[in-house]
Parts: sequence; C-alpha cells; structure tokens
Amino acid sequence: MLNWLLALASAALLIFTFPRFQIVWFAPIALAPLLVAVAREKRPLRRFFLGWGAGFVYWFGVCYWIQFDLASYGGVGNAAGWALFTLFAITKALHMAVFALLAGILMRRWWAIPAVAALWVAIEVTHGSLGFAWLALGNAGIDMAVPLRLAPVAGVWGLSFVFAMAAAALALALLRRPRPELLWLIALPFLTFLPRLPAEPRGADAALLVQPNISESEQWTPESVDRMENGLANLTMRSALVEGSHPPSIAVWPEVPAPLYYEDDPRFRQIVNDLARSIHAYLLIGVVAHTTDNRPLNSAMLISPAGAPVTRYDKVNLVPFGEFVPWPFNHIVDKISTEAGDFAPGRRVVVSPVDTHKIGAFICYESVFPNFVRKFVAGGANVLFNISNDGWFGKSAARQQHLTIVRMRAAENRRWILRSTNDGITGTIDSAGRLRGTLPLYEEAVSYTGFNYLSSRTFYTEHGDWFPLVCAGIAVLCLVAEKMV
Repeated sequence: MLNWLLALASAALLIFTFPRFQIVWFAPIALAPLLVAVAREKRPLRRFFLGWGAGFVYWFGVCYWIQFDLASYGGVGNAAGWALFTLFAITKALHMAVFALLAGILMRRWWAIPAVAALWVAIEVTHGSLGFAWLALGNAGIDMAVPLRLAPVAGVWGLSFVFAMAAAALALALLRRPRPELLWLIALPFLTFLPRLPAEPRGADAALLVQPNISESEQWTPESVDRMENGLANLTMRSALVEGSHPPSIAVWPEVPAPLYYEDDPRFRQIVNDLARSIHAYLLIGVVAHTTDNRPLNSAMLISPAGAPVTRYDKVNLVPFGEFVPWPFNHIVDKISTEAGDFAPGRRVVVSPVDTHKIGAFICYESVFPNFVRKFVAGGANVLFNISNDGWFGKSAARQQHLTIVRMRAAENRRWILRSTNDGITGTIDSAGRLRGTLPLYEEAVSYTGFNYLSSRTFYTEHGDWFPLVCAGIAVLCLVAEKMV
C-alpha cells in the first residue's frame, strides 16, 4: 500500500507541475516518490504496475481535455468519450510502466542518479514516435533561467535529465543510501558556466498577428463563408493601415475551423491577393490544400506583397483523431476536422524567402516535436511562426500547456516565434523563450508586434536529438553492468 501511495504521489506532483496548476518547482522532486517505491519493490511485475498506475493517473490528469475533444467534436458522445480517453491514458501509461520496471534495477547501484535520469530521457523521447507526445518533463523549466541554459545544447531533454537527476538524488536520500552516491549532483553547479539567456533587444521588424475568434461549431454556408472571409480581410486591412509610420512586413492568419481554399477558390484567392497588395506586406495564412488525388492537406500559404503565392507548407505531423483517425478506431470515431476524409501528411519542411530573410512556419501540434521544429532553423529560417487553432481545447489548460511547449522550441533554437491562433493564445515569444505579450482569450483581436530576424544557430539546431541517443546508450550500459555485477 505504501508503494502505491508513493507512485500515485509522483503522478500528482507531475500533474501539479504543469498548467493548469503550474507549480514548476515540483519538477525536480516529482519522480522521487515513484523511485522510492520501485527501489523498495523487488518484484519486477509489481514495479511495472506501479509505473503503469502512476502513468495512467498522470496522463488522465494532464490531458483531461482530450475527452472533451472526443465527446464534443469526435461524434462519440460523453460516455464513449470517457471510455476512449481512458483507453488512451492506459496506453500512454505503458511508457511510465517500462520506466518503473527498469528504474528499480538501476536504483540498486552507486550510479543510480545518472542512470535513472538517462533512462527517463530515453523513454520520454519515444512518446512522439509511438503515437502521441505532449509535455516533456523539461518543459517545466521554461522560466528557470539556469536550467534553461541547457535547451540550446541538449534541447528540452537536457532539462528533463536534470530534473530526473534531482528526483533520483532525493529518492536515494530518503532511502538513506550512502552519501557518496549523491556526489553526481556536483555536476549541476557547472550549468552556470553555460551561456546566459540572451537579453533580446526590442524587435526591429514588425508583424501583425490576427486572432479572428471564428466559431468551432459554425455550420458553413456560402453566405457565412463569404462573411467570414471578408471579415478576416477587413480586420487585417484596418489593423495594418493604422500603423502608418512602421507598417508590418508580414501579417499572419491562424489555422482556423473554416473552409479556406486558396488554390481551389478563385474568389477567396482574389481577396487574399488584393489584401497583400493593399497592405504592402507578406501574408501567411492557414488554408486547406489538396493532393493530386484530392486528399486534404493542412497547409500554410505565403503570399507576397505583389499578391502572388510564394510557397506552401503542408503539415507533416498530423494530430491523431484531429486530422486522421488511426486504426482500429476509424469506424468508431469521427476526426475533429470537418474536411471529408483523413488529411494527408506533408512530405517536407519548407523555408520561405521574405525579402532578404527566410521564415519557417509550423502548424499547431507540430510544436511538440523538437527535432522537427529545429529543421526549419537548420534550413535557414531566421524567425519562426506557429499558426494554430487551439479552440478545440475548449476552456481547458491545454492552451497554456501548448504555449509552454512552443516557448521551449524558441529557447532551443534561439529564434523568435510569432504565434497566431484562432481564439488564443496568440502571442510573441523571443529567442530565449520569454513571452513578450499575448492577446486576450476568446476575443477577436490583433497584435502588432516587434520581432528580430536572427542568423546564429545553436548546438541543438545543428545536431538535433543527440542527447537522448547518448542517454539511451548510458541506460543500456548501466542495465548490462547491473547484470554483470
């Protein structure tokens, strides 16, 4: 019973670490109770179930908003939404179950602190490739100035490693292990020798971020589509022309729950092209494009000030149940998007020229993939844009969770990220991941914001997820060494 209470205490601490509670100083201690429990438990199957239970409670508590999405927009109703969400939490909890199973082995030896931290990172990085990624533990450090110095070197995984190290050390102390086993912690003060976060000056260039607040439940007719398109254009026009002394060089529309077809709708294309010419600025907009076999694509179009298309980026990383329904649920659940048929994934990263600079635009959920977002910067992007529709989250903490994730991408790559959403959270993030300002939620609004084009590249931008590979190697070596001792 004590071991179960300890495991559930870790789940609770992890939940309280992130928005909606955001007690971020729980991050370095959150895993400690679970590690005490698995160190006490000698039976492998029991350790597995302790981790599974903790993981289930964690995912259930942090991603509770998924049930709302499935019930409200997936067409399954409230009861089935809870059932499917419970199945989701059970499945995602397997990551924590494997961690607990193996961490119990690693906690036996004097190398427990780095070995357990390496194991955590090696398992944490697999979430994206195994179906769904969301909040890595390291995201809790986005406002911690010293740990955040690791982000440009090792990505968010470096912060996860530090927090897992601290938790392992606390667990060893609670278990009254010999003090020399804690000496690994003497490495942490060396974080202060890493470069400080840049004191980013005020933005020299200007952008216009449009938050149109379009209804998620609108039943679109030709008349309502016409009003929506003209309303978007007029809002952008009025806002851009107000800034006469320093007009925006680019205006950004978000991903929206509305049928915007730049390539397939001549009338809408004319509206957009005329708007770009009128405001003498680039226009980045979220649209639906189509493949040659007529499958929909979630895309970002860049239009030049001359009113001509420059590039189109098609979203590569699609949202399960949002833009496609994975097997075996494809005959049970409707995807959240209203497009006919599953979306097709894009095939490549696109970096777009803007005058003498280059920009990259990633769409919504793609922000959770550090190694993917950094490819835009590695490809030459001097500033990043994130267009998103977080309206599917309702009024849950998922909006704040998503913003935290996007901020970490800025810190990893030392790039400003300008974020335009349908109804919040629209905001400006500087190259250190600091939030420079946001628009109010659930309102039609426009942000006239400064930003800077930057050209230097971080170690993480150049080398990607090298650190989780090192961690996987360390974890394997330590597990093998345990068997050989």
